Amino acid sequence: MAELEIKAKAKCKSICPHFVAPDVVASAEYYRDVLGFKILSYFLDPPVFAVVARDDVVIHFGKSDNRALPSPSVSRRSVGIDAYIWVNDLDALYAELQGRAAKIIEPPTMRVYKCYELVVEDNFGFRLCFSLDTSSLPSLDLVDPNRNLIPVLK
Repeated sequence: MAELEIKAKAKCKSICPHFVAPDVVASAEYYRDVLGFKILSYFLDPPVFAVVARDDVVIHFGKSDNRALPSPSVSRRSVGIDAYIWVNDLDALYAELQGRAAKIIEPPTMRVYKCYELVVEDNFGFRLCFSLDTSSLPSLDLVDPNRNLIPVLK
């Protein structure tokens, strides 16, 4: 079957994860205090929705019905990720998050698909993967005394 050519006039610009949690205030405050986001807004009183942002990344939190437990991807898939976030300096972010006592699930690691990734878990079990695309870097050595794969520019 031939693929139809679609000429869209509207352009998709970004995506915003929406995490359902029993306490949107606790979620927003965790992202502010531990992950370095800003709280942009709460909705209703008591809050049932919250919005946080860091640079160009925005995340929404919605209050679960009947205080239902969150359902992060890892509860359904052992290597599940709930949000994949591109960054420009993974090592600086790693140092910052360590200083803020973030729950680091996996320290910076070079992947076979040429992304340098860091995985953290939030206070309700949602996992964020921060990634730096290294495919355009001129040359990489994979070096580290702890056998972690770390890009080193030549």
